[in-house]
Amino acid sequence: MSKDLINKILITLGFIFLYRLLAYVPVPGVNIDVVKEFFDSNANNALGLVNMFSGNAVERLSIISLGIMPYITASIIMELLAATFPALGKMKKERDGMQKYMQIIRYTTIVITLIQSIGVSVGLNSLTGQNGQGAISIDMNTFIAVSAISMLTGTMLLMWIGEQITQRGIGNGISLIIFAGIVSAIPSAIGGTIDLVNNGQMNFLTVIGILVVILATVGAIIYVELGERRVPVSYSRKVMMQNQNKRVMNYIPIKVNLSGVIPAIFASAILMFPATVLQGSQNEYLVAIADYLSPSSYTFNLFMFLFVVFFAFFYASITFNAKDISDNLKRQGGFIPGVRPGEHTSEFLNDVASKLTFWGAIYLGAVSTVPWLIVKAMGVPFYFGGVAVLIVVQVAIDTMRKIEAQQYTNKYQTLSAVGL
Repeated sequence: MSKDLINKILITLGFIFLYRLLAYVPVPGVNIDVVKEFFDSNANNALGLVNMFSGNAVERLSIISLGIMPYITASIIMELLAATFPALGKMKKERDGMQKYMQIIRYTTIVITLIQSIGVSVGLNSLTGQNGQGAISIDMNTFIAVSAISMLTGTMLLMWIGEQITQRGIGNGISLIIFAGIVSAIPSAIGGTIDLVNNGQMNFLTVIGILVVILATVGAIIYVELGERRVPVSYSRKVMMQNQNKRVMNYIPIKVNLSGVIPAIFASAILMFPATVLQGSQNEYLVAIADYLSPSSYTFNLFMFLFVVFFAFFYASITFNAKDISDNLKRQGGFIPGVRPGEHTSEFLNDVASKLTFWGAIYLGAVSTVPWLIVKAMGVPFYFGGVAVLIVVQVAIDTMRKIEAQQYTNKYQTLSAVGL
C-alpha cells in the first residue's frame, strides 16, 4: 500500500473521529437527561430513525443533532430544480457554474438548518421529564438564539468535514458521515437486543431469525451491486494499431443499480422530515398523520418503496448520459456491433440503462422495505429496516472500490516512472 493511499485513509479516519467527537458536544442550556428520556420512549418511531442516522447525536441534543440531512434536503431541491429548469441544469455541467450551483446548495442548507433548529427549540419548550423537569434550563428566547447558532455551526462543520473527506480522503464524504453514524449505533443495538433476550421479551430463535434476515439482505446487496451489463465495443483497425501498447476497454459497463445509495438517503430524508415535525403534537389529526408516517407503519414503508423507486429512476437519468458516451465512442473510432454510431448508439444505451434501472429500482425498493416486513412478522419489538443495512453495505463497497482504484493508479504511476 502506497504512502499516499495510507495518508488518505488516515485523513478519512481522522475526520470521522472528529465527527464522532462533535456528537458529544451538547447545545448549551439543555437538560440532556430529559431529552434522552424522551427519545428512549420514542425509539420505534421517526425520532428513533432520525437518532439512528445521526449516530445517537439527537438524543444528546448535540450541535450536530440535525446531522447532514439539511444539506441532503437542499441537494434534493436543487437536483429537482436542475432537472426542471434547463438554465440551472446547464450551470451544473459547467466548471464555473458548478461552483455557483454548490454555493446555492450551501445557502439553502443554511436556511433549512435555521428553520429546523428553531422548530426543535420551540418543541423542546413543552418537553418535561417524569419528575416535572423542563428540557430547557435557560430563558426561552436566549435558548432559541443559542441553539440556532449552535446547530447551524454543527451542520456547517459536517458539510466541511464531508467535503474534506471527498477531496483529501477516500470515498464520498457525505455518505461516509451517514455510514459512521449508523455503524456507531450498532454496539448499543446489540446491547439492547441482549437485554431483551435476558428479560424474556425476545427468544433466542428470533435473534437467529434477525441474523438470517441481515445476512440475506447483505448478500443480496453485494450480489446486485457487483452486477453489471457489459455492452461490447469494437474499434477500427487504425485505432487498435495506434493504441497497441495501451489497454483499450472493449466494453461499456452499465451497473444494475446506476443510482447507488442516493435514492435510499433521499427517500429517508423526505419521509423523516414531516414525521419528525409532527412528533409530539397534541392535535388529534396531526397525531394520526404522525402515526401513519411512523417507520413502524405500513404507510411509511409503502411511501419509502415508492420514493426509492422514483429517485432511482430520477438519479440514474442524471448520472448516466448515453449521448456523451455515444459521442466519445464516435470520436475514438469505437462502435457497438450491430448498432450504428451516433444517435442509434445513444438510443440503444438508453434502452439498456432503462431496463437495468427498472430492476435496480425494484431491488432498492425491496431492500428498503422487505426486511422490515419480515422482522415485523416475526414479532420483533423494535424497528429494523433495510435502509440502514443498504447504506452501510453500499458505502463499504464503494469505499473499497475507490481504495482499489487508488492502488491501481499508484501502480500505473510507478511503472510509468521506471519506463515500463
